[in-house]
Amino acid sequence: MKKRKILLGAGAISAVTAALVGAEGYRQACIKRPKPKIDKDPKRMLRAEIRKKNNSYLYSLNPEDLEIISKDNLRLKAWYVPAEKETKRFAICVHGHNCNGPDECSHLLPFYRNTMGFNYLLPDLRGHGRSDGNLIGFGALDYKDIKLWIDYLIERFGEDIQIVLHGISMGAATVMLVNNTNPQRQVKAVIEDCGYTNAFEQVVETMKGMGLAHTANFFTEITNIYCRKISKYDLKKDADPLGTMPNAVNPVMFIHGEEDKLVPFPMCQKLYDACPVDKEIFTVPGAVHAYSYYDAKDEYDRRVKAFIEKYL
Repeated sequence: MKKRKILLGAGAISAVTAALVGAEGYRQACIKRPKPKIDKDPKRMLRAEIRKKNNSYLYSLNPEDLEIISKDNLRLKAWYVPAEKETKRFAICVHGHNCNGPDECSHLLPFYRNTMGFNYLLPDLRGHGRSDGNLIGFGALDYKDIKLWIDYLIERFGEDIQIVLHGISMGAATVMLVNNTNPQRQVKAVIEDCGYTNAFEQVVETMKGMGLAHTANFFTEITNIYCRKISKYDLKKDADPLGTMPNAVNPVMFIHGEEDKLVPFPMCQKLYDACPVDKEIFTVPGAVHAYSYYDAKDEYDRRVKAFIEKYL
C-alpha cells in the first residue's frame, strides 16, 4: 500500500510538472511577451544599431499609418511607403516572432523602394508592435491577416497590382501559408527567409534548447493542448508550411543561414524539396537565425532581385 501511494504521488507530481512545463511552453510561444531586455551579445547589439538607423530612414519618409480590422475584430496596423514613382508593384514584408515590422524589416525598405521601385507595406502582426491582441498566431492566424492586407491593397490600388511577399522567421512561415492556401492572383512571388517547417516542430526545437531534449515532443504535445484551447489553433495542423507546401501556387525563394540553430538549417532543405513550383534556394555560410541579410547583404540583394525579375 505504501509503495502504491508513493507511485501515485510520483504520478501526480509528473502530471503537474507536465502541465506546468506545457503551460510555460505555451506562454513562451503563443502569448505576447513584454519588450525584450537589451541583449549584450555584440552581434545583436550591432544589429540593434543598424535597425535603429533603418527605422530612422523609414520614419523620415513619413509613412502612412494604416489600419484594418481582422475577422475577430482586432485592429491591425501597418506602415505604408509609396514608391518614388507611381507603380502597380508592391512588397509586403512580414516580421517574425516577438518582433515588429520596422525592427525586423525596415532594412528591406531601401531595397524594395529605391532599388526595385516598389511600394512598401510593413504590417505589425497580431500580438506584436502596434497591432491589437495578446495571442501570437505562429503563422496559423497571421496568414489570414496578411490576406486581408492583400485585399486592402487590391481594393485601394486596383485589380491589376502585383505583389511580392517577403517574410522572416515566423513571417516566412506566414507568407508560405498564404502561398499554400489559394492566394489572391495578384501575388506573384514569395521570398521566405529562415522559416520553419511546422510550428509544432519549431516548439519542439525550442524545448530542446531549454534542455528538454528527451521529453521535448511530450511537453510540446501539452503545449499544443493549451494552444488549441486558448488560441483556437493547432500547432501541427494549422501552422504547417511543410504539410501544405504541395499546394503552393507562386514561385518561392528559400533563404537560410547555415548556422541557424533556432530554426534548424535542415528545415530549409525539407521545405525546398517539398515545393512543387518554380523555386530557388540561397543559403549563407556562417549565418545564424535571421542574419543572412546582415552577413551577405550584396549577395542577398542580387539574388532576390534576380528572382523577382523572373516573375514580375
